[in-house]
Formats: sequence, structure tokens, C-alpha cells
Amino acid sequence: MPKAGIIYNDLKPVACRVAGELKNQLAAAGWDVCLTTGSSGILGYANPSSPVYHTPIELLTPPGFDEEMSFAVVLGGDGTVLAAFRLVAPSGIPLLTVNTGHMGFLTESYVNQLPQAIEEVMAGKYEIEERSMLTVRVFREDTVLWEALCLNEMVIHREPLTSMCHFEVQVGRHAPIDIAADGVIISTPTGSTAYALSAGGPVITPGVQVLQLVPICPHSMASRALVFANSDPVSIFPVNLERLVMVVDGNAGCYVMPSDRVHVERSRHRARFIRLQPPEFFRILREKLGWGLPHIAKPTSVELP
Repeated sequence: MPKAGIIYNDLKPVACRVAGELKNQLAAAGWDVCLTTGSSGILGYANPSSPVYHTPIELLTPPGFDEEMSFAVVLGGDGTVLAAFRLVAPSGIPLLTVNTGHMGFLTESYVNQLPQAIEEVMAGKYEIEERSMLTVRVFREDTVLWEALCLNEMVIHREPLTSMCHFEVQVGRHAPIDIAADGVIISTPTGSTAYALSAGGPVITPGVQVLQLVPICPHSMASRALVFANSDPVSIFPVNLERLVMVVDGNAGCYVMPSDRVHVERSRHRARFIRLQPPEFFRILREKLGWGLPHIAKPTSVELP
């Protein structure tokens, strides 16, 4: 019996309703169905009084979501998609992402299109688009305090009511650089349209094998976004007296103390998106962010006398 999964946002009534309907549809077609909520991929924060608080990356996968699963459907917004890939990327399960939220930048389809979309997926009429992910770890000496998979970005920043931060950042074997800013973002191409874009970083098409480093509100005109090969790992050493906060994909993170080190590298796991039509990144940029729309005052051709 073929097996499929459903990951849904249990805080949204429409996602809960559609998850039940989809389970019945798949079961009636002869599929074994596993359900879980996206909340299991939203990790907690390490407490400074009890800093070792992490679940190894490979142990987050829900029961039944294994290599035998043909595909899974995600019902929610971008946050649910990010959490879902944290759950299933180690098993290589491709995800059909269905938007029940607002922006839906990472989603492939909408709820009203789901019946037809699921028929195509069950028939195998789709492509797989792979996106790079990051492995993020926080070390205290040689001990891993916290780790997570990351599809969009890792952000380390100051806490409210504290002063500007100083960071020493080393990319690969290159000489360390000093950054004075409110924080630092390490982003994948997928995350280049998220926080990194708001912080002034460039948009990077998904197939480019690079990462980017973006300072947040830097205290120098020389500190700007840096794009580098994703084969280079990144180590970040906070040079502060106060603790900092690290957030991964907007829904997981931990405190970082002055003696800690953050290590970011390309993960061996990849996010596998189900695409019902060939991926067209510029179309998504136009529809979601308004990029490249015709200008209302675009001049028309004029005949010269």
C-alpha cells in the first residue's frame, strides 16, 4: 500500500478541516496516511540557566514519515512549510505545499486547487525542485548546545534594550572579519526573499549554489551584504558582554552567550518541493512581491518627423 503524509497548522481551522478531508480522499484511493502538526517542527529556546536544550536533527522526524513515504502535503503558511521541512528533510520526503495563510511565498498551490493537485500528485505528474538547507549549531567549547535545520535563514541579534553588537565572522578559510551591527543574517537563496531582503540583501535565484551574509543595521557604510560559495562554512563569535538571541527560520532558536560559537554550514539534507508545473521564480517574485511589473508611466514609441 502506498504511503502519504499530511502536515498541517492546527491553529488554523481551515487547515484542520482540509487535513481531515484530504485524509479521507487519500484513504479512499488506497493510500496509507500519516498525520502530524507543524508545531512539532517548531523548536523551543535554550534557557540560560539550563543551556543544553536541543533535539538532534535526525530525531525530529514524526513516526511513519520515513523513506517509504511517497510524498507529504503541507497545509498552512510559510511558517508551517519551514517547520515541515525541518521534520522531513532527513527522510528525503517531497512536499506539496498548500497555502492556507497570507503571503504563501513558499507554497505551490491553494486550498481551492487541492483536489485537482492531489490527483496529479497521486498520478506522479509532477517535478521535484531541490533547495539547499543549512545546519546551524551553537557550541560552548566542544559541546553542542543546540542545533537545527534551516531553509531560510539564521539570525543572531541583540536583545531589546541592549547596545549594538560586535561580531567576529569567519567564512571558510578566509581571514575573519569584524562587524558592528544590531545583528547578522546568514541566508540561503530561498531565504534571500525573506528577512535578508528586508535588511538590504540581494534576491538570489534558488539554483545558485551560494549563501549570503547580511549585517542588520550596520554601524559602518563598509559593512554590506556578502555573497559566497555555499561550500564554505561560517563561524560567528559574539564579542559582547551581554547574551544574544539566535533565531532560525523565524520559529526556533536559542540564547547565545559571550563564550559561545555559532557554526553554520550547508546541510547534507535538502528541501524537496513538489512542483506541478516547471518552477518559474520570476513569476513568483512578480505575483508575491510585485517585482518587474510594468511601470504605469512607461513611455510609448514616438514617431520622429
